[in-house]
Amino acid sequence: MRRLNIGLSEEQRQGVINLLNQDLADAYLVLVKTKKFHWDVVGPQFRSLHLLWEDQYTILTQTIDSLAERVRQLGGYPVGTMEGFLKAASLKEEAGNVPTASGMVSRLVDDHEQIIRNLREHVDQCSDNFHDEGTADFLTGLMEGHEEMAWMLRSFIEGQALEPDGSQQNQAIKTPVAV
Repeated sequence: MRRLNIGLSEEQRQGVINLLNQDLADAYLVLVKTKKFHWDVVGPQFRSLHLLWEDQYTILTQTIDSLAERVRQLGGYPVGTMEGFLKAASLKEEAGNVPTASGMVSRLVDDHEQIIRNLREHVDQCSDNFHDEGTADFLTGLMEGHEEMAWMLRSFIEGQALEPDGSQQNQAIKTPVAV
């Protein structure tokens, strides 16, 4: 293979490749969870969650491809096996677990927020430690995508009704009185 001459040392490129492979593994795990929940969701929220997760796993598939291609652009090889994904990921698999619809949403929010925290740190490492502004910019774009997916999911399980002026309604819980 021809030696890359892109202004990064071998050590810098390998450091970035390691970060990208973790991000790739995390994206793959959240994709698998999203697909599994897409298949398993039941209840009154079925239709809306089924469609939301279809949109999200389509985006995640594109994200995974972009991450793998970025690794190749830097002269590395992307993680590409389930064993490799599980080893490189910061997220954990939840085999055999089928939570409620709200539980599914909550778990995906947690995973996206973990990915966002990781990406923030990886952006800093790419800039500060490895001087790879191209990858820092690339990861910032991915972070924004995960922020949007997390927001959509959080919006599904959070919130209070708003008054016409935009203020929140007082949602005091009233205990029934025994007569």
